[in-house]
Amino acid sequence: MPKRRSKQKINPPKRTHPAPWLRKALAQRTKGELIDVLVEFARDDRAVLRQLVAHFELQMPLEELLAATRQAIADATAFDERDINRNFSYDYEAYSAVQRNLQLLIEMGQLRRAMALSLDLMDQGSYQVEASDEGLMTEDIEPCLRGVLKALRKCDLPAAEVIAWCTEMLERDRTEFLCDQELRSLREQFETQPPA
Repeated sequence: MPKRRSKQKINPPKRTHPAPWLRKALAQRTKGELIDVLVEFARDDRAVLRQLVAHFELQMPLEELLAATRQAIADATAFDERDINRNFSYDYEAYSAVQRNLQLLIEMGQLRRAMALSLDLMDQGSYQVEASDEGLMTEDIEPCLRGVLKALRKCDLPAAEVIAWCTEMLERDRTEFLCDQELRSLREQFETQPPA
């Protein structure tokens, strides 16, 4: 016959903050060991990599920055299709990385590449908003796009290229409201410019 379980409530042990003992233990390691472990953790976990890049404001080579931005867009906009029409969780930190990376691309003079990545973000992000119950991630997507829109307002790209990009962004927006007024205003600005 199975033993009866006690109905007495078991209190879990109190957790202590790990900083004191962890700091002491890590201080005994060499700088090389710590770097190796951080690199290993970053290789195995994209969230750790994003945190390290953001915290230390690390400069990535262009190709790595492009790949990291594509991956951050994929991570930010990912959701389980079984959760459609619910308030599902999503990766806020990945959206922060997208915004930061698009700004870095603009600062590096890579506006066209930021524009191309924004098209991907609009495509995947608007689908995520459409699939969710309340579209809470709208507040994370729009700041990413606004950085690119701001740069385009002052750019010297051909008007036809900017107009075409705005049109495609509006077409890819499944919700029909993500930065729609800003996109229409930007398109109008370039449509009214005198030809060069």
